[in-house]
Amino acid sequence: MTSENAGGVYSIGAVAKMLGIPVQTLRSWEDRYKQVVPVRSTGGQRLYSRDDVERLRFIREQIQSGLQPADAHRLLADRARQGAEADGGRVEAQGGEDAAVAVLLAERDPYAVSFEDYFLRTEGYTVRSVLDVEAAGQILEDNPPNVLVVDLMISGGAGLALCRSVRDRTSVRILAVSPVDSRDAALDSGVDAFLQKPLDPLQFVSTVRDLLGTSAYLRRGTQVL
Repeated sequence: MTSENAGGVYSIGAVAKMLGIPVQTLRSWEDRYKQVVPVRSTGGQRLYSRDDVERLRFIREQIQSGLQPADAHRLLADRARQGAEADGGRVEAQGGEDAAVAVLLAERDPYAVSFEDYFLRTEGYTVRSVLDVEAAGQILEDNPPNVLVVDLMISGGAGLALCRSVRDRTSVRILAVSPVDSRDAALDSGVDAFLQKPLDPLQFVSTVRDLLGTSAYLRRGTQVL
């Protein structure tokens, strides 16, 4: 079953972290059951949509309740045929739980900073913003955020190098954004998700929430082995 969401956003590593499902298990499920099949980038990397993640969350919960993986995937297929794909039982996120979360915006465009800062603060996040990689690096060293949002064109195109440096040294979640399709290069540098500009406010905020695990259906549970 391919995703109904046209654009994949999340790397397989990011999905594994979100859901506590090992990367090899995700690959095995894709090959064996073909119920959650992410799109592929031009470079061949798996890219999962929010719909894909929700389906995997449903499978994980069924396995945690005692079903075998084959039965969990079969149940997902039955739900899809009934037109109720992973909608039942979703719990809305409780207000106020994001207040202490820090998001660092490393942007090249002051207008983009204002746009992103506004929508994140509206959701209750604590946000810091910088306009060059040197300032971003200093904050990352002194007071690492929970999520780094980085425009790959910052400081004359130094965003990819910043992503690689952050990934090598920290476990900070990274959302890369760019006005050009740099998806493959971003994933190769170790980012967790990529969005192409112009950003859709709802998708942008939802992606940050997913990376933080604050979406109700992405809350961490027991690992699926």
